[in-house]
Amino acid sequence: MAQNNKADLKLWLPTTKKELDIRGWDYVDVIIFSGDAYVDHPSFGAAVIGRTLEAEGLRVAIVPQPNWRDDLRDFKKLGKPRLFFGISAGAMDSMVNHYTANKRLRSDDAYTPDGKAGMRPDYPSIVYTKIVKQLFPETPVVIGGIEASMRRLAHYDYWQDSFKKSILLDSGADILVYGMGEKPIKAIAKELAGGKNVKELTNIPQTAIVTKNNECKNDEKNITLHSYEVCSKDKRKEAENFKIIDEESNHTTDITLWQSYGNCAVKVNPPFEPMSEAEADASYDLPYTRLPHPKYAGKSLSAYEMIKFSVNLHRGCFGGCAFCAIAAHQGKHITSRSERSILEEVKQLTLMPDFKGYLSDLGGPSANMYKMGGKNKDICKKCKRPSCLHPVVCKNLKCDHSALIDLYRKVDAIKGIKKSFIGSGIRYDMLMHRFDDENMNIVAKKYAEEVICKHVSGRLKVAPEHTSDKVLNLMRKPSFSMFKDFRKLFEKINTNHGLNQQIIPYFISSHPGCELVDMAELAVITKNLDFKLEQVQDFTPTPMTLSTEIFYTGINPYTGEKVYCARNKEEKLAQREFFFWYKPENKSNIRNILKKVGREDLADKLLGSKKRRC
Repeated sequence: MAQNNKADLKLWLPTTKKELDIRGWDYVDVIIFSGDAYVDHPSFGAAVIGRTLEAEGLRVAIVPQPNWRDDLRDFKKLGKPRLFFGISAGAMDSMVNHYTANKRLRSDDAYTPDGKAGMRPDYPSIVYTKIVKQLFPETPVVIGGIEASMRRLAHYDYWQDSFKKSILLDSGADILVYGMGEKPIKAIAKELAGGKNVKELTNIPQTAIVTKNNECKNDEKNITLHSYEVCSKDKRKEAENFKIIDEESNHTTDITLWQSYGNCAVKVNPPFEPMSEAEADASYDLPYTRLPHPKYAGKSLSAYEMIKFSVNLHRGCFGGCAFCAIAAHQGKHITSRSERSILEEVKQLTLMPDFKGYLSDLGGPSANMYKMGGKNKDICKKCKRPSCLHPVVCKNLKCDHSALIDLYRKVDAIKGIKKSFIGSGIRYDMLMHRFDDENMNIVAKKYAEEVICKHVSGRLKVAPEHTSDKVLNLMRKPSFSMFKDFRKLFEKINTNHGLNQQIIPYFISSHPGCELVDMAELAVITKNLDFKLEQVQDFTPTPMTLSTEIFYTGINPYTGEKVYCARNKEEKLAQREFFFWYKPENKSNIRNILKKVGREDLADKLLGSKKRRC
């Protein structure tokens, strides 16, 4: 990571008392504590919130990865802010960051200099808030980021294997921001700067607060969920809660959700309208240096290196995958940036001293949803469907890839750009679906050819996730037959253009509904397609996703049906072994597993017939 040790510190938000002095500040309006290292880039949440508040005329400081084990000097060094403390665990849920799907402690941290592990606690949102409340009990604390957002109501925690209260109650924070935070954080700052007490901020959209149990309401504008106590004893009631929460998260709602916990309750206010293009541009156009803070000079930050030369085109994802926390956090409504904003960012990248002419990604949560959405917006505002693509593609969805093709070509025409790659996952179901509008079908085919011929670095990564339609239906993913059709298209385009590229599929084991036989069939099917799988993962339950809810309750909240789930370590490892059937050390165990379940035919297909002795 090339960086000047003599960089102008005033270009970054201050992180120390010395940096406050350089700016001549004798007070700070907002202090943000983050579980990540400070990278002044629009892909890092603390920087986005800090720059957003700075643009409102406020003095903002960031304390990255404060030491919570010593005398707490990192929490004291900047004193008390005039308005509030902001706290985020970081760009990832801390528990996903710390532990594998089998709950083994990871040895590194991509968001810490040189990958050093142990620079943040488990659940920083809780740990940091408790410390700040102990030191500065009168100063408001606002928590946000994906860790807090997905824990705003009662939820199952996989790592503790327990049903937890809202993180508001466990942390003691005054207010929680869920989803993408620019709009609510500006509203909170404005009210506090205007002299209001944080206890008066009860109705700010896209926030959650703690209130009294007797304030819960049930009418056309309010839904009171089953209480934490009821759900702790009855998983079917928890599944009923989840369906309501999921549906209300998927449309532009004006419904307030309430959930009681003993004598108190958590109130979740309705969200803001999705950002407009102008609002998205305003966020991405803020004066980011796009660099890690100079304090990290000479050290590497792998999370930064991954996105250093990438550009985010939009937020949101209408795919609605059952296991995806990112889409649940950002929502299903797409907010796209303007071409102007994107092209200006690309031009900034070309001026960076170590830029070699290659963009690693032009994408988003899903690569090919830029400028897409409902034809009739009024229908979208009322629609509670969690996915616009599953179980069938919505007829109101406009899947026009024209804007993306035009954008790619304009990016590639910029001086200094040698090639732009698409590193985000492409939804091939949108390319293979036959729309009533024939023009969309023609453009989809043109987009597939454009990407495969010009924007693949030799290997195109896509995510069929499984081969079993039963499992895929629970995942809210299309049939594996559609992947086969896309692969044929991929190979045809490669042949026509004299290219020799690979398609790399992603798969998940141990997802709810997946049994050992399903994994064995996956192994046989992918073997017959000449794949030796590389991009695989074991399902990790994360709060507030449908897959996690099914894993915890054993019930599909949308049907009420019971669902099989692989729960213990042995079951999960056995499923994972089928990804690597070709490794000699796995073959004996795989054959024994399939013999136990009476499917020796699958063992023969996968490993070959075992020679019998006379």
